[in-house]
Amino acid sequence: MTPIRAAIVVFLLVPALLLPACATNPVTGRREFSLMSEEQEIAIGQENDVQVRREMGIYDDKGLQKYVSDIGLRLAQGSERPALPWHFAVVDVPVVNAFALPGGYIYITRGIMAFLDDESQLAGVLGHEIGHVTARHSAQQYSRATGASLGVILGSIFVPAARPFGQLAEAGLGVLFLRYGRDDELQADSLGVRYSATAGWDPAGVGGMLNTLDRIEDQASDRGVPNWLASHPAPADRVEKVQAAIRQAKAGVTGFGTVDREGYLRRIDGMIHGDNPDQGVVRGSRFLHAGLRFAVDFPQGWDISNSASQVVAKQPGANVFVLLQLVERPTGRDIAEIALRSMQDAGFSRIDGSRTTLNGLDAFVGTYQGSMKDLGKVGVRAAHVAHGKSVFMIAGIAPAQGFEQADRDFGPSVRSFAPLTAAQAEAIRPNRIDLYTVRPGDTWQSIAESRGGNIVKPTTLAIMNGHAVNDQPRPGERLKIVVTG
Repeated sequence: MTPIRAAIVVFLLVPALLLPACATNPVTGRREFSLMSEEQEIAIGQENDVQVRREMGIYDDKGLQKYVSDIGLRLAQGSERPALPWHFAVVDVPVVNAFALPGGYIYITRGIMAFLDDESQLAGVLGHEIGHVTARHSAQQYSRATGASLGVILGSIFVPAARPFGQLAEAGLGVLFLRYGRDDELQADSLGVRYSATAGWDPAGVGGMLNTLDRIEDQASDRGVPNWLASHPAPADRVEKVQAAIRQAKAGVTGFGTVDREGYLRRIDGMIHGDNPDQGVVRGSRFLHAGLRFAVDFPQGWDISNSASQVVAKQPGANVFVLLQLVERPTGRDIAEIALRSMQDAGFSRIDGSRTTLNGLDAFVGTYQGSMKDLGKVGVRAAHVAHGKSVFMIAGIAPAQGFEQADRDFGPSVRSFAPLTAAQAEAIRPNRIDLYTVRPGDTWQSIAESRGGNIVKPTTLAIMNGHAVNDQPRPGERLKIVVTG
């Protein structure tokens, strides 16, 4: 959770008036309705690229950035729109996602790179996103959103947007940029196959990438699914359909296309996996922020999701939450005034509360009641804590009828906000991708326990390495694993 970053990248409106027109689709050659010219597409991409980079951050690895950019540019040169000002970047986000802006701006998260198994799959993802641009899917979606006076469509993990506390539901998933229809996705899959084959990669990488995403979807729980699966229709039936395009691309060719698994693994060896300490990390049930130097203990066994603006913990099987976020700190107001005003502005009425100290920090702890979308009437226990120049709110939220019981569960978390010393903050290290060669007798379970300290589940390790979850690793196989920082 980074206070200088917003949770949502908002698509800015085009300065000029977008006038309806007909244009020729570069991929299909057909005339179609369009609200923007190519120049306007590029202008939108340029303007929003600044926003994406500021809000999401660019992963700090120049070698990896060049590697991805070189592959993307090679693919784009074989597309129908090689003259666009193509830009490719790895954004510093742990979720599984890739997305495109109009005008040739393509982004891939470091989160998805851990689940790709070779260079051909990376080319498949980039080719797919390039296809959304060349076929003008991203421009069409943007036009529709603008025409309806909408920015982006927001996705949810837990519950729909709970406005009093910002976008409670989107923590952990971030932004659902554009939702493409089934036909657009199938076309982008086919274009990804063609661009990969034309540029010299094995087009089967597109199928392999879709297989992996399908396995991720199968393993998804009520914590939500990665962004790609929120913004792209389910890949299961797309895997079969894309095989025809792959067979056509390979027809009559022997030994076709680069795969380069070893080269890809070397590139991502050491890459941060999961949360970046600069944005806060989750360790078990504890959230620690190195930059802001504080820690919060969430209830044991709850699902915890960390986004750029919030941390949300959810009790499994129940609509009970603990939320942590930054609160505006007006000059000249004490902590009690800040707490009561922020809750009142959010539409909550105070039941009780008093000023206190939490782990040596000035705080106000109170209970409140109000209503939240899709939850109805709720009770809230919230602590507003002054730390440095900031005020943080940590709040337990539960439906009114179950609030008393829930308060016993999350009450200790609400009071757990504590500062970290400089040495404690310095000691926080990110988890990273490492490479491991399978030994006889190894299983996903044994590797997860002995090599990774159970940072990720055995099923996740299998999916990360291109296996079905009921497979076992083969002796001598080179794997991606996750090791503690």
